[in-house]
Amino acid sequence: MTERQVVFVGAGPGDPDLITVKGKMALERADVVVYAGSLVNRELLADLKPDAQSHDSASLTLDEAVTIMVAAVDQGKKIVRLHTGDPSLYGAIQEQIEALAERDIKTIVIPGVTAAFAAAASLGQELTLPGVSQTVILTRVEGRTPVPEKEQLSKIAALGATTCLYLSVGMMEKVVSELLAGGVFTPMTPVAVVSRASWADELIVEGTLADIAARVEAAGLTRQALIIVGEALAARVQGVGEKSKLYDAGFAHGFRNRR
Repeated sequence: MTERQVVFVGAGPGDPDLITVKGKMALERADVVVYAGSLVNRELLADLKPDAQSHDSASLTLDEAVTIMVAAVDQGKKIVRLHTGDPSLYGAIQEQIEALAERDIKTIVIPGVTAAFAAAASLGQELTLPGVSQTVILTRVEGRTPVPEKEQLSKIAALGATTCLYLSVGMMEKVVSELLAGGVFTPMTPVAVVSRASWADELIVEGTLADIAARVEAAGLTRQALIIVGEALAARVQGVGEKSKLYDAGFAHGFRNRR
């Protein structure tokens, strides 16, 4: 008897080759796939079984998506819920997991590559640099969905850490204002905006907090873009930061003696 379960899979940022091997195998075995059609690359559906059913969840409510999954489980089918990037970030999976649990349906989550890391890869950029930033924050500015008071962007910006903003490119003026209000970032702090990271039509816009809003507007970017802010970005052009201790000849550790 087939186990009553739904497998949540992270599709990755866009490039179909960036899905994990485990995620791809789950897709190839699936009888039913419910996918986030607004963001998931359709190429990932090309290798589904010939008789597999696929449902675009872009226009569905929570209840409608859950109803499809429950019906498939009741029929003994293998179900994949395909989310963009990594499903644990802004994927609204918790409410789906809870709804399925109420119906005695187990869930398994297969992680995926999130847009922040795809954007960093496109930039050829390390997000953590000794002496510059050892912290990466994944967040978003408040829009139609509220942000807890303690996590307002101006408060987070006060850390001065490398900050990656999702779901915020359509509010660039607000993003810049709140980042500067933190008192650590300045108008000269570097910013990179990567639209559709890893997709064929990827676009990168770079600047500083002083001019990035105008640059983004000129590029016509209003959605599906990741914003990276912080002094770590200056490393590629200004050579800021210190060398890592990891490969320092004078630094011994459990796998290498001091040279």
